[in-house]
Amino acid sequence: MNSEQGTTRTEAPAEEDRPTRPASGRPHCPPELIPLRDRVERFVRERVMPCEPVLDGGGPDARRALRTLQQEAKAAGLWALPLPAEHGGQGLPLADYAHLAEAEGASDHGPAALGSAPLLDVLMLDRHATTAVREGLVRRLVTGDLRTCYAMTEPETPGTDPAQAATRAEAGPDGTWTLHGRKWFISGAGDADLVTVLARTGGTDGDEELSLLLVPTTAPGFRVLRELPVLGAGGQWEIALDGVTVPGDHLIGARGQALRIAGERLGLGRTLRCLRWLGQAERAFDLMCARARTRTRRSGPLADHQLVQQLVFDSLLALRTTRPLVHEAVAELAAGGSARLETGLAKVAAARMLQQVTDAAIQVHGAAGLGPDTALPALFRTGRTARLLDGPDELHISSVARRVLRDHPADPAVTSCPAPPAR
Repeated sequence: MNSEQGTTRTEAPAEEDRPTRPASGRPHCPPELIPLRDRVERFVRERVMPCEPVLDGGGPDARRALRTLQQEAKAAGLWALPLPAEHGGQGLPLADYAHLAEAEGASDHGPAALGSAPLLDVLMLDRHATTAVREGLVRRLVTGDLRTCYAMTEPETPGTDPAQAATRAEAGPDGTWTLHGRKWFISGAGDADLVTVLARTGGTDGDEELSLLLVPTTAPGFRVLRELPVLGAGGQWEIALDGVTVPGDHLIGARGQALRIAGERLGLGRTLRCLRWLGQAERAFDLMCARARTRTRRSGPLADHQLVQQLVFDSLLALRTTRPLVHEAVAELAAGGSARLETGLAKVAAARMLQQVTDAAIQVHGAAGLGPDTALPALFRTGRTARLLDGPDELHISSVARRVLRDHPADPAVTSCPAPPAR
């Protein structure tokens, strides 16, 4: 089985013509951040990536390996870089953290190993949780002593329309809330201590009285039903809420405000995913280039063949045209904007780009790209799922197009060509 490509050979460029910086075109990094970015990149490459086979396997061995990496990250001063300083993080603002997020996200396990994985939950609770919850839980999330996850999607309702959520939370006379329902495709639910659940707190189906509640996984009635392998890989789960009761102060934000709060975390969450997908695509690109230069056939290195060069060029073009879109979204969010158009464009472009680049890298590797000896199968799996995560491509395409058409002037500045002068 071999699909390594090649046809016409071309001469390799002279050594002095080769670039001295990564060809994939990183954005300008402020000089003061370069040493930190390099340390993050080295930690992920030298410590996290070698542990991926164990971390991917789940179970006690994976948990022990992750704890070891987290301790090493803390000792190296790389822990919780973007998390709020007042809760024990390092307080790096988004505009700065974006320069590190690609390197951190080159491995799926990088954010967890370096303590940035709970960023969305920490920010959400810091902004919207009650004082008791904020003071009791947020710092423990930052230190890594507690693990959280977010449960919105349900088996029988479309994830693109949360207003149809069937999970219900009923208010008790003592101020508590009791939840009934099912949620699925929840990242990390198997090891989580807390789950943020989107539930209907009033009204009927279609009505938007939806709220967010924080549910301890030790509460009676909470059950992990099963793990849901995604294209053969674990990490996603289905849960049941069978009469789970939580205190009234576990309501996050005001009653009926779930969609507004979810919108806050989705914009940042999508942008963080895009940054991490860029890091994973660059990893696949590097693997492809290394394979092309070192794999030799009787006719010479794969790098000398035009079809391989086409794959390299197209992958580089995808990386370089996607990266500015992602950093536009970062800049808009950092400035306090909603960035809905920017994150929609970035999310679709980054998902497509990751799938394209990893597919090209697999093609250059031939059969070796399908097996367990490289990270390419996992990277390709992420690329394919990326087109559904945080809303399918179709949702973002329609949303961006509607926004553009709504805001576009009805009367274009030039409606017709001027008549030619009379002779």
